[in-house]
Amino acid sequence: MRWLNVTNPVPDAEAQQDVRAEEGVRGRRRTSLLLAVAGIAYAVDLGSKLAVVAKLEGHAPVKVIGGWLELSAIRNPGAAFGIGGATTILFTVIAVAIALVIIRVARRLYSGPWAIALGLLLGGALGNLTDRLFRSPGGLRGAVVDFIAVRDFSVMNLADWAISCGGALMVILAFRGRGLDGTVNVKEQPGGGAE
Repeated sequence: MRWLNVTNPVPDAEAQQDVRAEEGVRGRRRTSLLLAVAGIAYAVDLGSKLAVVAKLEGHAPVKVIGGWLELSAIRNPGAAFGIGGATTILFTVIAVAIALVIIRVARRLYSGPWAIALGLLLGGALGNLTDRLFRSPGGLRGAVVDFIAVRDFSVMNLADWAISCGGALMVILAFRGRGLDGTVNVKEQPGGGAE
């Protein structure tokens, strides 16, 4: 016996054509691009941290560009610039919140550049979240492995770089009026013309 679902009837041909026409205007969803970028950023960060712990921890710093840039393994319980070492759990909660927001936004994502920006942000957040969950002392309080030391600036890791690059790209896209849905917002100038 076949049951009919009255609350969710099978869409007719016209409704399906309207959906296809709307998707044609916006293009394809870019969720797979977001996930690919996030996966690559996460894998590169995780691989680099494993190599740093195995090869650099407990050894003298390796100078890359004179005294300006060196590789030196440190454990950072705080955020960038060593801020907030006593509030490690807060950074864990923030990383989880960022990941959840990005996953929710991904349903409306039709822009390639936004997918790249959000993918970098997600991959970086997950990279540092992995450290918070699994590195000593554990229990959401793990110290992040940082190793890229820039003189008079900070010691960071590749997750931090991914987050920074993703954030910078998001700011550029927002200033240029690019929407998550792939549209470009053009501001009108006083007098009726477009910029």
